[in-house]
Amino acid sequence: MHIGAVLPHNEIGTDPGAIKAYLQGVEEMGMTHLLIYDHVMGADPNRPGGYKGAYDKDTAFHEPFAFFGFAAAVTSTIELVTTVLILPQRQTVLVAKQAAEIALLSNNRLRLGVGTGWNKIEYQALNEEFTNRGRRQEEQIEVMRMLWANDAFSYEGSYHSIDRASINPRPTQPVPIWFGGSAPVLLDRCARLGDGWMPLGGANDKSKALLDEIKAKRESYGRSMDGFGVQSQAQWAGGSPERWKSHFDKWEEIGATHMAIATHNGGPTDVEGHLARIAQYVAAVRG
Repeated sequence: MHIGAVLPHNEIGTDPGAIKAYLQGVEEMGMTHLLIYDHVMGADPNRPGGYKGAYDKDTAFHEPFAFFGFAAAVTSTIELVTTVLILPQRQTVLVAKQAAEIALLSNNRLRLGVGTGWNKIEYQALNEEFTNRGRRQEEQIEVMRMLWANDAFSYEGSYHSIDRASINPRPTQPVPIWFGGSAPVLLDRCARLGDGWMPLGGANDKSKALLDEIKAKRESYGRSMDGFGVQSQAQWAGGSPERWKSHFDKWEEIGATHMAIATHNGGPTDVEGHLARIAQYVAAVRG
């Protein structure tokens, strides 16, 4: 498996020098890819009616495309991966334009992982509909791929209308699109349209069964698994060399092609500390 890292989004801070040191340090260590999480807004837990969610207003998230513009400028080899971009809460054509720019400026190092999200408050604030997000996501993928590949064209869908237009510049290679999630309709969409899968679960029989389902669906659609990737993740916090190795081996047996180690939530540390955690993990799983 390819080994990468997860950006410690809530701990890396906002100092450009520290972020540059982290990005270049991860690349110098030989990590093949960097994952970035995505949330535009966080809700106040003390709002009327209360709020419970995985993240709130006090959790920091760097904006993926702006961050990757910076990352592309200070690195040269590491793959830049959204895991996952909440696509339906964004304007499709704008996402296609932003992704094309990152792909061009990074020499085709962008991998676009997409999801539908769960935060209704975010959708409301961004003036996008929450209830049809899955259906819109499928059409979004179709539209983005057309924008990346074509000069002016027309398109009429359920949610998009384009009248003899396109974006320019366009990427020189197709931008890979991987799907995050595990719902049945998502697995079908991933099998039909995806270049890879980003599972939410652990290295267990359920994840294996879900991947087997994707394989079966791809076969039914006449699509090969050649080149299809599976992005797994591991947590440094609470682990040990033995647990990291066992977890890594299980994912490799299931069929994962990529593993990224998340180093946040393991106690206060700095850039060097995060890099040291990555080194510990790599030493454990690679021996």
